Amino acid sequence: MCRFIHILLFLLSVCQLSITLSASLSGLRVFRRTLLQNGNSSSRCPLDFDALRRLAPASRRPNVDARSECQYIRQSIRLVQSEYLLRNNSFLPPPETAESCWDSYQALVNEYGRNFDIRRRCGFETPWIASGCMNITTRSDFESFVPATALENVAAACNQSLLNGSPCASCTTALSGIQASYLPGPSIGNVSDCTAYPFIYAGAFSNHFGPTDEGTAKCLFNLDFTSSNSNSKKKKIVICVVVVVCGVVLLLGFAVFWFFRRKKARLLKQKWNHVRNSTNPSSGLDAISESTTLIRFTFDEIKAATKNFSRENIIGKGGYGNVYKGVLPDGSEVALKRFKNCSAAGDASFTHEVEVIASVRHVNLVALRGYCTATTPLEGHQRIIVCDLMKNGSVHDHLFGLVERKLSWPVRQKIALGTARGLAYLHYGAQPAIIHRDIKASNILLDEKFEPKVADFGLAKFTPEGMTHLSTRVAGTMGYVAPEYALYGQLTERSDVYSFGVVLLELLSGKKALLAVNDGQPNLVTDWAWALVRKGRATDVVEEGMLDLGPLEVVEKYVLVAVLCSHPQLYARPTMDQVVRMLDMDAPVPTIPDRPISLIANIDDIERSVSSSGSGQLSTPAGYQPYTFEQEDHQHKDDEIYSGR
Repeated sequence: MCRFIHILLFLLSVCQLSITLSASLSGLRVFRRTLLQNGNSSSRCPLDFDALRRLAPASRRPNVDARSECQYIRQSIRLVQSEYLLRNNSFLPPPETAESCWDSYQALVNEYGRNFDIRRRCGFETPWIASGCMNITTRSDFESFVPATALENVAAACNQSLLNGSPCASCTTALSGIQASYLPGPSIGNVSDCTAYPFIYAGAFSNHFGPTDEGTAKCLFNLDFTSSNSNSKKKKIVICVVVVVCGVVLLLGFAVFWFFRRKKARLLKQKWNHVRNSTNPSSGLDAISESTTLIRFTFDEIKAATKNFSRENIIGKGGYGNVYKGVLPDGSEVALKRFKNCSAAGDASFTHEVEVIASVRHVNLVALRGYCTATTPLEGHQRIIVCDLMKNGSVHDHLFGLVERKLSWPVRQKIALGTARGLAYLHYGAQPAIIHRDIKASNILLDEKFEPKVADFGLAKFTPEGMTHLSTRVAGTMGYVAPEYALYGQLTERSDVYSFGVVLLELLSGKKALLAVNDGQPNLVTDWAWALVRKGRATDVVEEGMLDLGPLEVVEKYVLVAVLCSHPQLYARPTMDQVVRMLDMDAPVPTIPDRPISLIANIDDIERSVSSSGSGQLSTPAGYQPYTFEQEDHQHKDDEIYSGR
């Protein structure tokens, strides 16, 4: 019995010793982990990537291709840096934390099941996340480079909700001006480069909502965290509303059917009166003639001038008819544009073109001599406009036509500057302002002294006073149409600036706006020229063998102006009066911002991301807005030439 008690006591002591040893080992492990953590605290990443985790749960993170993924990752880093700047007044984490910051970000990406190696797939180098622009690391550094007045202007433009397009456009335009004017230095890599600094700063301090606000993230960093589920719910609500409205409309339709039957006879009578009044040449055009020096020609005078519209006198063909060479009784030569398939109901477009051309007078715009309206039993409705004859044809004829002698450099300079002056007059000299909408090489005519004349105002639009842009059905010629107009129908004077940039590149390079079509996608001369400029080879854009080539610095300046005018982002393009000053008065060419996703190479990706219920992201330094749009079939106008060969 005593032996049993001793054995029991021995076992109890052994158990107690084991418990003590286990507790000691556990304490040692805790102590070791604490030491390790304290030892590595200096390399721990201070960036709060949890902000992205909170903004974009797995259900909201879009699936995109590798290139768009890299842009999404870069923009997300900039949002996190903006939040870090707000908390610590520092743009960048310490250099020794670069590795741990990439690891933290990689862990976040892995949570979404991407299996996407950030640095290897995107070409990011480890130090880039802690390297910036022009040795600017803190808020005070940035504010020492940028004047207080410029920052105040940014705050005035950006300190509001940026969810809507107009406030966002004002904000991003102000920010792009800061980068171009005050941060011209080279950047290290492309994670926190000079183009991003103004947007990181604005997200932290210029907008009181902060960088993680939905509108701020969408406008300044092109990150849209809107839930696709909420979008689908909104769609269901819209569908329900539409169904209810349709039902109400059907009921009302039955109730008012008798009213329309009683009014039918009167409406037909009014329509006939309208058609009869439209055939009257005095409807709408007499008022123009009374206020101008336009001549109203008779149809017999037009037939005599063109030798009864002889085929030998045809000098141009277009979608609306033929252009004839004619000789008036006083011996002057003119070009006569004869509209085909005319009807009384279609006189609005003819009256519009006459009104536009008659309202402007400039040495670089085609002058209108007069017009003719007539209705005869044999020829039917005849609508003709009479302009001065341009004996040297069009720019298209000399660049891509049968003219063998190449234009010399001085002549090309004259054409570029004259065209710019003509467009500047349309935008800022005419009242109301006029947007041409169809600037291309075949619509720039040349007189006997090779003075350029902008022609063909059939698509021109008057800009209502106070309107910053018009929303309109897209019209124009492929290759010359500005991206924001082609994709969203957003028409501004800078849509003409883009077309002018394309024409200027054609004039300098001798290459067409559409170089070729590969796999159903066109290659643009704008992308080709940008690639050369980006490599520092701007003068390689100029056509080989050009006669009397001027100083290389002047040639390079013209190339840079052309690339700037044809920039795919509206905010980056200058106005036409600024273009005139750059080409004619030694005004410097501002820094050309980086371009976003290649407009042509990835056009399908852009359209898919914009038109889907969730939004894609376009990486750009200046808030390129995603819009939802519906595809429409647009009728493009054929080339029309008021010229002589």
